[in-house]
Amino acid sequence: MARAQGARAQMALGFETVYGTPPVSGFTKMPFASTSLGSEQPLLNSELLIVDNATGIVEQPQLPRFKAWTNYDNYVGVGAWTKIGLNNTDYNDQGAFDAGTSLFTAPVDGTYLFGATLLYKINASATARMRGRLVLNGSTEIRGSLGEISATHVTLATAIWLQTMVPLTAGDTVELQGYFRVADGYFAADHTSFWGCKVG
Repeated sequence: MARAQGARAQMALGFETVYGTPPVSGFTKMPFASTSLGSEQPLLNSELLIVDNATGIVEQPQLPRFKAWTNYDNYVGVGAWTKIGLNNTDYNDQGAFDAGTSLFTAPVDGTYLFGATLLYKINASATARMRGRLVLNGSTEIRGSLGEISATHVTLATAIWLQTMVPLTAGDTVELQGYFRVADGYFAADHTSFWGCKVG
């Protein structure tokens, strides 16, 4: 929301010792709610919210948000949770996602919404069964983020979609992990992705 110029200002009150001569010292700070002194002033843009007067659309330019994806097939063996390498971003406001480590790091305390897509790609056997999850600080599975496809997989068609919300403390990390049982496989390039944003 925009604010008027002077919203952070203070009014200084000083008494003239000689009529018609402005005081140069001895001012007292006075609070004020409004003033009609001077001409009408335009509004300044807020650094927190931007409102498009024509459309009414509100933007939050400081809101942490990202979408990351992989441009290569991530191989995962049988029976081991593995962090998915996500080396590209479609967007990454505030640089909170590190494509080198495939980690999102919360820049501030708050509630965050996360989601992911894991697309299956066959290695040698279509008997593979894939799972996915989101993990907090490298070790704790985030409640509500675990998913598995138990039916027969079709290469480059079978996918898991995960979504959950979690409170984070500044510095907490979140990562996407994949798992195969029965047979190994790949999490496919281009469509395997991880996204998130601060919602509260």
